[in-house]
Amino acid sequence: MINAKTTAAVLAGALVAAASSASVPAQAQEMEKCYGVAMKGQNDCAAGPGTTCAGTSTIDYQGNAWKLVPKGTCATMELPDNRAGSLEPLDRDIPS
Repeated sequence: MINAKTTAAVLAGALVAAASSASVPAQAQEMEKCYGVAMKGQNDCAAGPGTTCAGTSTIDYQGNAWKLVPKGTCATMELPDNRAGSLEPLDRDIPS
């Protein structure tokens, strides 16, 4: 027969396991790549030609460099000179 302490321990363990496994994928799903919004040297990994990884963009708002942003905010971010972020690489502000 299972006593109250055993039941409480099993339930607590199950809750911790469920919360831990559910929180990681949920956090990952809440972010998206947004091109053209990173400042010079502040892009996240895998920018376009002329860059190798994180922090290698050479100009502000480089169109082929991305930054992780909260999901759903990419296209609505306020940027100077009527720029807008994009979920796809952009042809604008590409270093020569």
